Amino acid sequence: MRKASDSYQACVARTKAEERRDRLLNAANAVQQAGQALREAAAARNLHDLDPKGFKVPEIADDDFVDWAYENGMQTVGGRVIRDELMAAPLNERCPLCRQGTVRQLDHFMPKSHFPALCVDPLNLVPVCERCNLIKGNKRPDRAENTLLHPYLDRVSHEGWLDARSIHDSGTVRLRFFVSPPASWDATLIARVKNHFRLFELGKRYAIEANRAISDVTYSVERQRKRGGARMVRFYLEDEAESRFAVDLNSCEGITYRTLAADDLYCEGSSGQDSPSSVSSL
Repeated sequence: MRKASDSYQACVARTKAEERRDRLLNAANAVQQAGQALREAAAARNLHDLDPKGFKVPEIADDDFVDWAYENGMQTVGGRVIRDELMAAPLNERCPLCRQGTVRQLDHFMPKSHFPALCVDPLNLVPVCERCNLIKGNKRPDRAENTLLHPYLDRVSHEGWLDARSIHDSGTVRLRFFVSPPASWDATLIARVKNHFRLFELGKRYAIEANRAISDVTYSVERQRKRGGARMVRFYLEDEAESRFAVDLNSCEGITYRTLAADDLYCEGSSGQDSPSSVSSL
């Protein structure tokens, strides 16, 4: 990831208006200090303690600075390079906040309306889908427990934390996704992940994705059931889950197949509850 100072220079160095360019270049030290403060707070895990008063740019109004450095700066040749690098970072263009949508916009993790000096800092710019950007809005943390997960700083993907349970009701089976924290997580991280999960409505979104995943294997599940009953269905689903977990320990599809593999009623196809199309969101 580029340094905050390099990103800032790329965005403002070619400002056409000479007087404005001089003012922006003179603000470089303030921007660099703001970036350092952001990194120190991130390392100490106290982003919630950052005071917006320390992230103003001297002698430039907040709105003007954001317009000049970010809105205009990201349209320059140097700014577009920064933007393109950031937008290309997520694997398969998948939104890192929900792991479902396609990245379309850059979100300011610490809102630019409150922290203008961070408006072009790469550590503060997160590529996201439109839905997540709309949900997050200008929210900023005021305590550790409601600090959202930062894709660059919070590495939770190396441990399995997502799980689901199947619920049978009137001939249907529904999947309910929930946070199942590893024993190694402390109380603050658990609270943060649950807050993130709730804010972005991940349970509902993952259940919808589960519907699609189940529909994709409807034919194969029915074939396995005819060939060897519940045992063959279970083996098939476990194999599908394993292939997903090899890439992502918290794969929505992987969790879906693992959950259904452990559901005897689903594998047996009893009472009409074997229909994948009956899986619904909560």
